[in-house]
Amino acid sequence: MDVVPTPPTVKNPPEWFTGNVWLDPVAAPRDAEQRMSAGLVRFAPGARTAWHSHPLGQTLRIIEGTALVQARGGAVVEVHAGQTVYSPPGEEHWHGAAPDSFMTHLALWETPDGGESASWGAHVTDEEYRAR
Repeated sequence: MDVVPTPPTVKNPPEWFTGNVWLDPVAAPRDAEQRMSAGLVRFAPGARTAWHSHPLGQTLRIIEGTALVQARGGAVVEVHAGQTVYSPPGEEHWHGAAPDSFMTHLALWETPDGGESASWGAHVTDEEYRAR
């Protein structure tokens, strides 16, 4: 068993996020057989990801606050602390904080051997964000 040193909190890149978003890495693959990663992600009110997909899917557990999530072509859904959201492999989606609430989620995803963990698209427009 290893007690892993705590990596520093990092601000997520503006190319993939709108607003202020911070990541605390929790887990990453430690050998060639492992693929799972996890991060604790904190969103300021109104902050959100860009449209993106994960080749092996993604699970989000809302820890605090109110989240908004949307799959491409679906409705914007409000999700609360204690709820879990699953996006299947390849599903284009976005997630972020409601306009009046900070939001924290635990993100879990796997990365295929030699592949990317996510495919990033356009920023979510204000109109898309408010369409609920």
